[in-house]
Amino acid sequence: MRMHPEHLPKPFVEIAGRPLLLHTLDAFLDHDPGIKIVIVIPSGKRELWDDICSKHHFSKKHLVEEGGPARFHSVKNGLKHIDADGLVAIHDGVRPLVSTSLISHAFDVARKFGNAIPAIAPFDSIRLTEHASSKPLMRTKVRIIQTPQCFRASLIKDAYNVQYDASFTDDASVLEARGERIYLVDGERENIKVTTHSDLLMAAALLEQKSLTK
Repeated sequence: MRMHPEHLPKPFVEIAGRPLLLHTLDAFLDHDPGIKIVIVIPSGKRELWDDICSKHHFSKKHLVEEGGPARFHSVKNGLKHIDADGLVAIHDGVRPLVSTSLISHAFDVARKFGNAIPAIAPFDSIRLTEHASSKPLMRTKVRIIQTPQCFRASLIKDAYNVQYDASFTDDASVLEARGERIYLVDGERENIKVTTHSDLLMAAALLEQKSLTK
């Protein structure tokens, strides 16, 4: 069962006493308290975001941009606020369990090679479906892609100067379309994307466990 965002956007849903998005921001601020933050929120939700910041006493300096009809447009809107020099991490606001070690490693690899894309191997068997048939895929040749996807800012900003294409499923695919090689780094099993109600329950349990070990 997917979570229904009619009443509240997923990043604003509270678990362990705070909205998902604030847990996510905590991880990046733990990595670097001075990191520049650009938050892309659903259109028309700025007042709601301001209320959340007030309620939870979130006072870290940040920029807010409205999202677009697809991830591509939302990221492109956010990149307008990023300088071309340096590095940028593009992260799903509903991945609150990303570790500071993964963030640091992705930045290090992106600094060296231009990009770093976290990925994990699937545990389950995988089949490719087409029309009414299917065939097995070697799971050793498949990876599940995560975020933060890190880039040299100049590269990814330039890559986004194109028209939207349905094949752009993430930021790596946008960069790859301009001929750049993609560098995968080890992701983390706990770095889940909260999409369903069961994801929400799992994230809450993991965040609770994380708070007890601090």
